[in-house]
Amino acid sequence: MNKSNIHLIDLPNEILLMILKRLDNINVLYSLMGIINEEFDILLQDNIFTNTLNLISRSSTDDDICSIDNRILDRFCIDILPKIHHNVKYLILEPTSMERILLVSNYPNLTSLKLFNFEEHIALNYFTDKSIFQHIFKYQITELILENNDNYDYEEGTISSKEYNKNVYIPILTLFKNLQSLSIVGSSMLSYPPLSILNLPSNIFCSLNFTKLCIYVNSLDDCLYLLDGHLKQLTTFIVQIKNIHNNLSIIHNTDDLFNLECFSLTCYNLTNAYDNRVIPLFRRMKNLKKLTLYIRLANRSTFVDGTHLHKEILMHMSQLHTFTFYISSIIVYNDSFHLLVDNDIQQTFTNIGYYQTSCT
Repeated sequence: MNKSNIHLIDLPNEILLMILKRLDNINVLYSLMGIINEEFDILLQDNIFTNTLNLISRSSTDDDICSIDNRILDRFCIDILPKIHHNVKYLILEPTSMERILLVSNYPNLTSLKLFNFEEHIALNYFTDKSIFQHIFKYQITELILENNDNYDYEEGTISSKEYNKNVYIPILTLFKNLQSLSIVGSSMLSYPPLSILNLPSNIFCSLNFTKLCIYVNSLDDCLYLLDGHLKQLTTFIVQIKNIHNNLSIIHNTDDLFNLECFSLTCYNLTNAYDNRVIPLFRRMKNLKKLTLYIRLANRSTFVDGTHLHKEILMHMSQLHTFTFYISSIIVYNDSFHLLVDNDIQQTFTNIGYYQTSCT
């Protein structure tokens, strides 16, 4: 019987791609780029392996985010990135290695950047017109995702909302001229100060063309300002609001939001402004397809149940196909607290024809 040895490089390119694309692209590039031959290196420059580079590592014990191992980082910066930089469209980084990685090349096709462990000093050092990366940030990045790691007790005076707006929010909104999608999220709603429109220049949103915005704001007025005609192209708006006050001192545009298709509102603090301020906002979203609502209500005379949600929200959104919610209603009657249990809410949905529901 004749024996034959079949090596990896002997396989057709189509088979090689099928095998390799099932593996982590960072491991593939680190293990194989520059190891076999030039023809194989060309194969590894396929978009499957080079468009998105996740150059972070997660701790196996506490899930903390850190840079990739120094040996891997060295090899990427010295041998790999110079060969594939023109293919890179999306970088996932963390601050300690960000500068070194971005200095490897100008990354002409880089449009998306996700940065873990973001803190105020990153904006102060890099999100300015004097930044060594200002050309990439200013003209190329259309999607920016910041996992905020600032941990300020600003309510006790560690930092003011005005100062944080000046150092973080304003630089982002002014430097990144071509942003279409901005997400700033944190592990805790109190870990960093929210965006406050009162502390921003009045014209800062005039030239922005966001289609997606995920942001933590100080009040419902900040949310309404953003929906006041300043972001007309917005289709996805995910907002966490610190406080929803029953305050109508500011007159906002009440035009319908025809382009908005996905909306998420979260407010952990109790509010008594649901009927007067939140419901009218929902009525403007006639073309909404996906709605998420997390809210805690106080000072109501009746519970918010399935019947209420149908009459006040769902029947006004003919395009809606997904509604995810947590609504806590607190009612005090005869000096006792009354709660509505999950089964009661689900039953009211069933009674009016919503059979596929799940309340958690």
